[in-house]
Amino acid sequence: MAGNGMNAMEKKLAEYKCDTNEAICLKLVRFPEDVEDDGTTFHPEYSHQLYGDDEVAFGYKGLQIQLYYSAGNLNTLFKVKYSSKVTETFDCVEPDDVEGKIREIIPVGFSCNTDDFISLLEKEANFKPFGNQLHSYKVHNEEAGELTYQIYKVDMTCPGFREYHERLQTFLMWFIETASFIDVDDDHWDFFLVFEKYNKDGETLYATVGYMTVYNYYVYPDKTRPRVSQMLVLPPFQGEGHGAQLLEAVHKYYCTLPKVQDITAEDPSESYVKLRDFVLVKLCQDLPAFSTDKLHHGFSDGMVTEAQEKLKINKKHARRVYEILRLRETDMSNEEKAREYRLEVKRRLFGPYKKNQRELTKMMKCLRPEELVSHIGQMDTQLQHEELEKSYQDVLGEYRRIIERVASQV
Repeated sequence: MAGNGMNAMEKKLAEYKCDTNEAICLKLVRFPEDVEDDGTTFHPEYSHQLYGDDEVAFGYKGLQIQLYYSAGNLNTLFKVKYSSKVTETFDCVEPDDVEGKIREIIPVGFSCNTDDFISLLEKEANFKPFGNQLHSYKVHNEEAGELTYQIYKVDMTCPGFREYHERLQTFLMWFIETASFIDVDDDHWDFFLVFEKYNKDGETLYATVGYMTVYNYYVYPDKTRPRVSQMLVLPPFQGEGHGAQLLEAVHKYYCTLPKVQDITAEDPSESYVKLRDFVLVKLCQDLPAFSTDKLHHGFSDGMVTEAQEKLKINKKHARRVYEILRLRETDMSNEEKAREYRLEVKRRLFGPYKKNQRELTKMMKCLRPEELVSHIGQMDTQLQHEELEKSYQDVLGEYRRIIERVASQV
């Protein structure tokens, strides 16, 4: 009786499955015509936090979940559309509550009506960035010519910012894999925002570009250690260098505060590490401790001290900066110099292996002979050398990309 493949019922239900990353349509709206323009739409990278690991919504055909935001103040339009929906009476199955899931993360006060939303756009001219301006910079854009961006520092005491932040943080769910909302009532948080200035009907308006949250940890007896928690440049602005501008501005801001010991990051992603390497190399390359002649004498306490005192960079990050700058100054076609450099980096990479080795040796002493077998594999030095070589080649590739990026800035 079991026919080949799915039966008619299963086939029919399969048609009612939608990929939630495709179904969710996001927009940052400046002009009324943006609402109907598919070119301004972007989609989430992730939706598993709301719709489960398979990122599927069941029960709809042609599902479209619209989440449109006004470019500055992030007033929100939220609508769910579909061409058809399963019904309980007809199919004995219930459709997923796609709307309820979104309502859990977006703050109240959104519009469900496009006309209401468009009329709110007229108020965008009243929207001004929150907080104090730290930095301004220009980016050359192919279509629009030269655009101006500004970075602001703000905290929760700023009127209207709490509500705005609630709307802003909803983007985290779609673009940071392990995102969670923060407790804004804890006054250790600092917020940094990037805005683009643009003109509309002869008025100057501001559009939200991205932001960073930083938590100030207490370090005994009288210092703080700011830790970058979340950082997001909104997709329409990605790849234009805003992340680097933001991180550099934030870094420079904390450098002016005597009580700051050093700046760290919570659980940094690969892309954040690349960004940080780039920014720190840019900042450190002019420090006397990192001058060409000193680089060839190896990593020194002087580098650690100067990076920490002048730029609030910790030892681990200073070490990476040193390796990148030393690579830049090393003639890798010279076999002797290349070998010196390779050994220098591999020694650092070998650190964790050595620690493992010590722990294994300790363990060996208390294991019975029959338990030893499973651990012997970890001692295979040939394998270790291969892994080490691969790590070294990966690091070299990363470093070269950073060096190229720094060179292209000049």
